[in-house]
Amino acid sequence: MVDLKNIKPEAVSSALEMAKGYRLHNEPDEAESICLDILAVDSDNQDALITMLLAVTDKFAEGALQPNFEKAREIVARLSSAYCKSYYTGIIFEARAKYHLKLGAPRSGNVAHAWFVKAMAAYGEALAGCDPDNQDAVLRWNSCARFINNHPDVKPDDDIQREMLLDPFETPH
Repeated sequence: MVDLKNIKPEAVSSALEMAKGYRLHNEPDEAESICLDILAVDSDNQDALITMLLAVTDKFAEGALQPNFEKAREIVARLSSAYCKSYYTGIIFEARAKYHLKLGAPRSGNVAHAWFVKAMAAYGEALAGCDPDNQDAVLRWNSCARFINNHPDVKPDDDIQREMLLDPFETPH
């Protein structure tokens, strides 16, 4: 196994910008790696945790739901504010909804709908505890609502057994 090198604490800010750049260039593995380097020297760095969480959810689109869904859940648990926990739980659920829809499997629209509903509930919870000037959760909620409204195949499933496809994941309070 190859030993890793630690970055200097004063390099955290520029490393974080680099990680964000890698995300913008659709290179989530590199972004996640840089965030892990940041967290090695600043284990509670909230910006690094959030950037890493977003990089991990970016991997859902590549067909890599597992173990990335579990990683994302673990990262959310490390976030310090209730707002962030709710908001980023919504991000995870929304990404999972889009993953299921992209699969194109039978009833994937129904499974996606259930995850969009869970995302919207998490965004609603985030709204209840956020600064009135922060409209991020409203924007994400509306994005989910528009997605549902614009995709007729994304609809509720009357079959209760479909709930088995949803992992139990309580929205943090």
